Amino acid sequence: MKKRGKGIACIFYGTGYGNGFPDVSRAYAELQPDGKVAIYTGATEVGQGAKTALSQIPAEVLGLTVDDIIFINEDTSITPDAGTAAATRQTYNTGNAIKMAAEELKKELINIAVKELGLNSDAGLEMKDGKIYLKILPDKCITLAQIAAKQSEPLRTFATFTAQTVQIDPETGQGAPYWPYTFSACAVEVEVDTETGQVEIIKAAHAQDVGRAINPKMIEGQMEGGFAMAMGYVLYEDLGLENGRIWNNKLSTYIIPTAMDMPEIQNIIVEDPESTAPYGAKGIGEPVMIPVGPAILNAIYDAVGVRMTEIPVTPMKLLQAIREKEKQGA
Repeated sequence: MKKRGKGIACIFYGTGYGNGFPDVSRAYAELQPDGKVAIYTGATEVGQGAKTALSQIPAEVLGLTVDDIIFINEDTSITPDAGTAAATRQTYNTGNAIKMAAEELKKELINIAVKELGLNSDAGLEMKDGKIYLKILPDKCITLAQIAAKQSEPLRTFATFTAQTVQIDPETGQGAPYWPYTFSACAVEVEVDTETGQVEIIKAAHAQDVGRAINPKMIEGQMEGGFAMAMGYVLYEDLGLENGRIWNNKLSTYIIPTAMDMPEIQNIIVEDPESTAPYGAKGIGEPVMIPVGPAILNAIYDAVGVRMTEIPVTPMKLLQAIREKEKQGA
């Protein structure tokens, strides 16, 4: 017999290292001879889209396109430390450092433009499409490439951003260990085969607080990727650990979900801009995974009345739990 059940789960997640630990990101912004801008930072790309999102931020500051941003990272000989690609911190932390460095570069470029154009102030100056111009007289302009050509050495600015965290009181457990927090919710419908113990996710809805969506398509990709990872560790990925030995030590026995296993997911992006974040954007690395597991477990409980407390919920484990419940009922 196949039974269906629905489950929901909600979470909040503190981004960054937290608990008063120094959470620092650093970045350089440098004008290139052709008028493009290079960003140097130690932020690591691990598939989360850091290179794209962290290029969009300085492009927005400087009125450039992403193609005009040269993103240089993962080279410790030339890039400043930006901390780890962990704790959902790169968009917020390093994004802030990059934004600050780009804003400093913009100030310097504007000051140079005022002198080169013979203006008496920076009022009304705009920066867009690789040039700085007077809004009321657009022909009064200078390109970033022209500014670069007049410099004896590359024009470079540096910025450091440190996240605000407070160590919790060890006596009371109270404090402000993280900032900012992000929020996520997931709802799933499952179908459980009571004869085999097989669980199938029929459909899901996934809502994620992102602060502000810098790149909505990438966010949806991360939400679906996070769902797949969570579904994997809840239903499929069994190490088969026994007496310190891993039996499922190859992909033929350690099963992970594929695209064919993915349900229909309704992704809901919730925008509530964070005032201390770059353009209001928060990180969503781990949060997109966290509510999925408990939502699935709640749905299984709703379907068959069995509360599973150990993952992965393999068919054998679930079938055993169902049979045990039936015995107790008898």
